[in-house]
Amino acid sequence: MHVIRFLATRIIVYLLVVWIGVTIVFFVPRFVPGNPVDAMLGKMMSQGTNMDPKLVASMRQTLTELFGLEGTLWEQYSAFLTRVLLTRDFGPSLSYYPTPVSMLIGRALPWSLGLMLTALAISWTLGNFIGLLAGYHNKSIASKAIETTAMLVYPIPYYILALLLVILFAYVWPVFPFVFQVSGAPGTWQWMVSVAYNSFLPLMSIVIVSLGWWIISMKALAIDTKEEDFVQFARYRGANDNKVMIRYVARTAILPQITVLALSIGGVFGGSLITEILFGYPGMGSLIYKAILGSDYNLMVGAISLSIVAVATATLVLDILYPFIDPRIRYN
Repeated sequence: MHVIRFLATRIIVYLLVVWIGVTIVFFVPRFVPGNPVDAMLGKMMSQGTNMDPKLVASMRQTLTELFGLEGTLWEQYSAFLTRVLLTRDFGPSLSYYPTPVSMLIGRALPWSLGLMLTALAISWTLGNFIGLLAGYHNKSIASKAIETTAMLVYPIPYYILALLLVILFAYVWPVFPFVFQVSGAPGTWQWMVSVAYNSFLPLMSIVIVSLGWWIISMKALAIDTKEEDFVQFARYRGANDNKVMIRYVARTAILPQITVLALSIGGVFGGSLITEILFGYPGMGSLIYKAILGSDYNLMVGAISLSIVAVATATLVLDILYPFIDPRIRYN
């Protein structure tokens, strides 16, 4: 009974979070000055296209209906929810007309997932391992040096580090390309090597900064945990030092890190906006940026809604699985 009530509560909260988030994303762009239909017509006019005023009016009406901008905001919102719930269709993109938003997201999402999940896996694993060693041996000189380095790196915004990497390794020492450009047929060895080569700098810009946070947080948790009574008792029983660190300190200190990891996994669906823009990386961040520049309501709502659903889903899954990860927690 407790489990059913717990699951029902969490699912209701999950649905409310998704609904509120998507609703905010729907309304905010419509309060910003600018209209996507006028932007498209203005772009056509700027290219020297001469059209009859009646044709322009007819085209404006057609585009308004096509992009779901007809009627009051409430009517637009009702039509949007009906379309998304029944067909999971966000409509065509204005910036890439007539390509559907779902198709654009399908193209960009694998790139962001590949970049962000790889960066998260490297930084989480390496950061927690280094932080565990630094926390367990916190009185050593190496531990203090690691903590100082991590505290210097962590506050640096990742896009500043990305820009620095571009200047150093794409201009001063042109080891890596400035513009993301993959060669070879998809799936071939040449293509995979080209993707890894072009993705190295954006990957490092995210990993290095994230590494600082994981090291600092894990070190603090390890220092607190190693002073707990059960750890001291294990030492008194004559347990091997490495065994105490791995089986007692690490297993307990890693639990909060798993929580943050789950939330971070949900966040990767939004990509890394500024890093992707700087490197021309074809992921979700670049897609959202182009949607904002072009006042592409459908693309903005579709891309950001995916991020909202991903973070909410990651939180829901974590709530359900956490009692299995930490036996001290029970469903209430």
